[in-house]
Amino acid sequence: MKKDLIVIPARYNSKRLPGKPLILINDIPLLDRVVSIAMQVKSQVDNIDVLVATDSLDIAEHCKKIKVNFIMTESNVASGTERVYLACKELSYLPNFIINLQGDAPFVNPSQIVSLINKARNNNSNVTTTAYQLSWQNLDSLRERKKSSPFSGTTCTIDDLDYAIWFTKQIIPSIRNEETVRLKNPKSPVYQHLGLYCFKFDVLRKFFQFKAGRYEELEELEQLRFIENGIKILVDIVEETNFSMSGIDSPNDVIVATQILKKFKDPFVEWDN
Repeated sequence: MKKDLIVIPARYNSKRLPGKPLILINDIPLLDRVVSIAMQVKSQVDNIDVLVATDSLDIAEHCKKIKVNFIMTESNVASGTERVYLACKELSYLPNFIINLQGDAPFVNPSQIVSLINKARNNNSNVTTTAYQLSWQNLDSLRERKKSSPFSGTTCTIDDLDYAIWFTKQIIPSIRNEETVRLKNPKSPVYQHLGLYCFKFDVLRKFFQFKAGRYEELEELEQLRFIENGIKILVDIVEETNFSMSGIDSPNDVIVATQILKKFKDPFVEWDN
């Protein structure tokens, strides 16, 4: 039986936040937080490994320090998904499912990844991702955060079979008569996307045979390439947690993340290394 693999792409030179994987959040490097999540998943799921894919010698040295496997990839890579693909090409085996756990997503709950893997395995899905329905309170928080960091946080629309219709950095859908809708529904109709994917290797290879889509380039959302080329993305809808941030994309996000950790119990768990 082929193993599944969690790959954490970790690029040092982020455009909006240079050195992002090693930035401290509540005194713990961002990468350590994400690796911790992956290791917790590994302890709960059979037949799965963890790997960091990076272009940085500094990050590689840090991986050695925290004793997590890594593969070096070239620097000129367009996206985290491409870095995952290039890393998998270097392996001596091809994983069955490849989970892309983005290196800037420290608030993903391990149970959400376990759920994603089970959804992909049970449906034999080519591409699976995760989203959750926002409470009204967290929708208000997302709207407020976008005033200072407009490209932080992605929302999506989903059909009745749990396949994604669209992803965007805007907040969709628009809500007419919102006061009435709030009274009728305990949750908002907005789904926030988590930067979490599960691929089969063959469809990942196809991804890089396609040209970047026009909407992908406008939004800078690589998952739109699948939709623009007719490849369906299955969405695993999970429960919202206290940690509603989907990623750390800007200096302001670091501040917000630190504030969240002061308000709630820090989920970081040291693993046996």
